[in-house]
Amino acid sequence: MSVLAIHPGAYYHIETLEAPRYRNHFDRLVRPEELPSTELSEHQVLFIPCRTPADRMAPHAAQLRAYLDRGGTIVATGETAWEAFLPAIHFTPQPTNWWWWLTEGADLGVRIAAPGHSLFEHLGQADLTWHLHGWFDPPEGVEVLAVNEGGKPILYVDEVTTAGRMVITSLDPCFHHGSHFMPATTRFLDGFLPWMRKVLDKGKSE
Repeated sequence: MSVLAIHPGAYYHIETLEAPRYRNHFDRLVRPEELPSTELSEHQVLFIPCRTPADRMAPHAAQLRAYLDRGGTIVATGETAWEAFLPAIHFTPQPTNWWWWLTEGADLGVRIAAPGHSLFEHLGQADLTWHLHGWFDPPEGVEVLAVNEGGKPILYVDEVTTAGRMVITSLDPCFHHGSHFMPATTRFLDGFLPWMRKVLDKGKSE
């Protein structure tokens, strides 16, 4: 199993990708500009962290599509303008309520949509709940793992668009973990990254 991570270089990327807590989950780190000289097929998973600048990824869209068409897996987290460099992404932003939790009894509305999925052996609903930036209208046939208050997908697995797999979420755990703000985001990564290494080297998601 080998995971290649894109490293755009912001402080929250450094904390997520290089600090001791998670660095063992990544076998190699590359800048977006280093992708043309990188053999993606040597890695089972390509991880694209939160807020990776789309203008640094868009020039490599054809390379990423070729990797997917050969059966590779791409994991892309929130606020990355995925549609600039990945296929079949249709995203609708929503206003972000940063302080919803200050209201007694408040419920952000995030729900696990596929409780039997192997990811949720590692994560609970509270670990996906901090705030929302928007939702997706994914292709028919994808597996939706979590939804927002309106039942719209915010985390899904697409094994229908290409011969490979995309795990796409509008959640932005790397940014908040790296900013030491919102403990749920650290819990999310504590569960998600081990699942990524354990499961995503297999031919199909579980």
